[in-house]
Parts: sequence; structure tokens; C-alpha cells
Amino acid sequence: MTREAITPFVIDVPQADLDDLAARLAGTRFAEELPPEEVSDGVPRGPVQPGWEYGVPGSFVRDLVARWRDFDWRAQEARLNAFPQFTTEIDGQLIHFVHVRSPHEDATPLILTHGWPNTFVEYLDLVGPLTDPAAHGGDPADAFHVVIPSLPGFGFSGHTRAKGWDAARTADAWAELMTRLGYERFGAHGNDAGAIVSPELGRRHAGRVLGVHVNQIFSFPSGDPAELTGLTPEEQGYLAFLGGFVEHAIHDRAQQAQPQTLAHALADSPAGQLAWIGQLLAGVPDQDVILTNATIYWLTNTAASSARFYYENHHAERVAEPTTFPLGLASFAYDFRPLRRFADRDHKNIVSWNEYDRGSHWSAHDAPDLLVDDLRGFFRRFR
Repeated sequence: MTREAITPFVIDVPQADLDDLAARLAGTRFAEELPPEEVSDGVPRGPVQPGWEYGVPGSFVRDLVARWRDFDWRAQEARLNAFPQFTTEIDGQLIHFVHVRSPHEDATPLILTHGWPNTFVEYLDLVGPLTDPAAHGGDPADAFHVVIPSLPGFGFSGHTRAKGWDAARTADAWAELMTRLGYERFGAHGNDAGAIVSPELGRRHAGRVLGVHVNQIFSFPSGDPAELTGLTPEEQGYLAFLGGFVEHAIHDRAQQAQPQTLAHALADSPAGQLAWIGQLLAGVPDQDVILTNATIYWLTNTAASSARFYYENHHAERVAEPTTFPLGLASFAYDFRPLRRFADRDHKNIVSWNEYDRGSHWSAHDAPDLLVDDLRGFFRRFR
């Protein structure tokens, strides 16, 4: 078998691993904490929710641990295996991915990149509407051939085997993956970490990428006070939300600085793994989605390698030149909003900018209709 080979993949977790997880959950020792005056429902309506000032509250962890004990992984495994999955080796790294071709041969190839602490599960519910829009009330002309890879070091892509797996190296791997699948030209979408990788794909492979669609544009103030002159009240609100989020985002600072230190605890405690990823996934409406992701991180033992993605990006060489590929934004209500003035500074060809009054950082889970419609509208211009 050559390194260029694409191999069918089926999730088949040994029962011994599930038994070990059950035993660890049964023996969970919970942290002490101050009694909260008020605890929110976890829906992310601000950078810090009531009852979450000190971090993920015990009530959230206890409830999900209890649910995890009764979680039917085999049922989830069957659901995931209903999607055609494959692996291939690129640049010395195993890459796991879902590949679903549309029934319409002239569909637009589209690669979707998930975020942390999500997995390829983030986009599975979009596969039907994207590949077969006619069956979901849409126009067949909006069809996509869909590719959903697992980021290097995440889930079934397994541990990263070398240093340097940042967004740029991942983007190069995605370009090679699309080549192996026979797609010379394609579109790219990303959320969270995927909204870092996908613009790199457009920057580094502009001749092949039709356009890049993201849920966030990570353009921030440079530190020059002149940039903040004349901010509107709305822009000031966006900036305040962003500042609050950054202040509270311990995952970002910890994984940039010492990804391996915390990972020793996460690799040993499923409750710890659940709390660590729950700080961002808490607002996902379906708790089974949270548990499916937690189980994937646990079974693959990829807490450390997924965290290293933050370290690698933090230490990567910065590219100063603005991008020129066509860029589209779908920004959702309970996510931080980029300021257009900073986005235009860093990206010279923003062709679509839509802000929505619902949905969160995980819009594929809580506003999939809006996200699918925005994707269709953005890529319609490239037919």
C-alpha cells in the first residue's frame, strides 16, 4: 500500500475501552466549589454566564457525567459509520475524513474544517442538505461534494507524529487531500479552528480555491490607538464582548503556552476531559453531541495532540500581507462579532458579510438552516 492510498475506515471501539471508561466514570471524584448564587442554562449569551465565573460549574459536570454513564456509544458508533469514512497518510500524518459525493455530478467540491473542542461530528447533520439540496427543499444547482476531515491530532486522525502541525501545514495537507480525491478546484469553509485553517488554504492555494467561507474573521486591534477612533456604539459592544471572551478563555492561553501539562490530567480523567471541552460546547442544544465528542477525544486519547494545535499556531510565523481570495462571513448572534474595519484591513476581497440574530459559536448545531443557506448563497457566485 502506498502512502497516497485512501483506505475505507470504520469506527470499531474495543469493548475493553468502553468498560474502562465506564469504570472511570463510576469512580469520579468531583471538585469542591463555592455554592453558585445563580447558574445559567449554559446557552452562551455573553462571554461569562451566571454561575460560570470560576469556570465550568460542578452541576454541569455532574449532570453530564451521569448522562455519560448511560450513554449508548454503540448507537452513536452506528450513526457515525453510516457516513463513508476513510483515512490516508499525508506529510507523515494519518488523516481521517468523511467523503460524501452529491448525486449531482457537477456539484461544487467543498471541504469543511471543524473547530476545537469539536470533531468531524460538527458537520454531519449538514451533509444531507449540502449534498442533496433538492431532497431538503433546495435548488439542485446548490449541491456540494462534501469532504469533512478530522484535524491532525484530533479524534480519529490520531496523535500528531511531529512538531509543526499548525494551520498552514494543515492547509497544505487539505490541498493534497482534495487532489487525491480528484478535486482540482474547490471551496472551503471553517468554524473556530477551521476559520483559521480555511483562510490559510485560500492564501496558500489561491489558484485552486474558489472562495473561503467562515463563521469568524480573526482580525483584532493592532494596538494602535488610532484604530479605535470613531468606533460606533455597536462596534464598542462587539469589542467589549471580545475582550470578555478573551479574558475568560483559559483554554486558549493554556493550550498556547503548555498544551502537554494539562493533557496528563485529561488523559487520565474522563470527567476532566468533559469539563475541559464543556467550557465551549456547553451551549450545544443536544447533549448527546457533547458526549459524542467527549467520547471520541477520550477513546483516541487526543487531548494533548489537539491542544498542540494552539501552541503551533501561536508560535507560527505571521504573514503580514492581506488576503485577496474571495472571502465570506456568516456571523451568529451569540458568537463574538468581528469589526468590519479590522477585517477589511486584513482581507481585501470580502464579498459577503452576513450577521444573524440567532445561532452561536456552534451554528452547525443550533442554526444549521442559516449556515446552509449562507454557504449556498456564497458559493452560488462561483458557478
